[in-house]
Amino acid sequence: MAQVLAVVIFVVMFVMIIMEKFEKHYITLTCAALTLLFVFGLGMHSFTAVEETLNVRSIFTTEFWHVAGEAKESSSGINWATILFLAGMMIMVEGMARVGFFRWLCMRIAKMVHYKTLSIFITFMIMSFVLAMFIDSITVILFLAAVTIELARLLKFDMVPMIMAEIFCANLGGSATMCGDPPNIIIGTALGYSFADFLTNTGLIAVVALIITLVFFYFSFRKRLMKGGEKVDLSVMPDPKSAILDGKGFVISTIIFVVTVVLLVTHGSTGLTVATIGVFVAVVTLITTAIVAGKKGIQEIIHGVDYKTLLFFTGLFVVVGGLEQTGILEIIAEAIQNVSGGNAYLMVAIIIWVSAIASAFIDNIPFAATMVPVINTLSAATGVPLATLAWALAMGTDIGGSATPIGASANVVGTATAAKAGHPISWGEYCKHAVPATCIALAISTIMIFMRYI
Repeated sequence: MAQVLAVVIFVVMFVMIIMEKFEKHYITLTCAALTLLFVFGLGMHSFTAVEETLNVRSIFTTEFWHVAGEAKESSSGINWATILFLAGMMIMVEGMARVGFFRWLCMRIAKMVHYKTLSIFITFMIMSFVLAMFIDSITVILFLAAVTIELARLLKFDMVPMIMAEIFCANLGGSATMCGDPPNIIIGTALGYSFADFLTNTGLIAVVALIITLVFFYFSFRKRLMKGGEKVDLSVMPDPKSAILDGKGFVISTIIFVVTVVLLVTHGSTGLTVATIGVFVAVVTLITTAIVAGKKGIQEIIHGVDYKTLLFFTGLFVVVGGLEQTGILEIIAEAIQNVSGGNAYLMVAIIIWVSAIASAFIDNIPFAATMVPVINTLSAATGVPLATLAWALAMGTDIGGSATPIGASANVVGTATAAKAGHPISWGEYCKHAVPATCIALAISTIMIFMRYI
């Protein structure tokens, strides 16, 4: 009964999000409450399931803030580390926006490429991919989406195609390294693979996929983007320096951003978790803003934080926790094992494509965590190298999340940022372009793994 209720609530939530009749955070929070009441209460009669899904105790453990050695990531219920990290990044981004950093950057980039919209489009896609290799894709999209919005307003082009392409490239770039995407962190720490292992295996696949998808997005959005910038008088474009609203705050914000990048790139070595980094960034941003701009500056930053997205994530984690607690994800994993038999080609194809399809609709973190012991068992039983199955799982979960607006954290943040700027991206519009691009990247991944490892 609990499994049926969990699936029904998830499906209803998914359908309501697609219908877009209500704001997304109301939908996920309502479905989260239903999950707690009906799935865990009436269905399972388990307070333990509620406790594990709410996951509040994890915040008060040392491992939540600092890990040593090969500590594994927790995938049960609400991922408070993600929530705190996202909140911290939002505060940092708002602090940078307050001093004019993003407007300065977009003007600098526009000037470098001579204000050509298509050149900006290609440059930002590549930038999104490269940054996401080392920085969490959420941060990349928070940064690039803000720049894109400012640039679109100045050059009068359609921001939606660029943001959608940036989201896809951020997810693709995240698949290239161990620290680029949460599923890769789970796979790497559980199976003992290093940053270099991912870079030389999934990294190569991701680069090839990037080249092909650059071409795809170019032809998909070329006509739409060429409509912008035609009537802009470039001679009256402001000097990039004029965008800086607070010189001292600008320098401080830039330093905070650089320090944040360094902390994220090195957190595997330092042991600092993303929760620690997020809280640190938020506190430092607020303190320095208070010193430089006083109470008014603090109010501007707090007002700009997108609380609706944070609430959306919280509700979504609870509903997915219902699927996890009732064993639905394990049923999917066992089905893959049974259907694949001993055929290595079929096994890899199933892992890639089923992982991708699942990750397009549910959070890929618990799915990846569920699949790791499955591929371990498959490797031991069939003799297929564990690394081959690991790369298949990484590419499937990382890329599959690009297909829908809720498939990955970057998607939610990017579409929410566009909506906040007055340009909402519907499910239909998003999937029209993201699904074909995702299929292309998955096909490339499948072929390259077949050719290189089997």
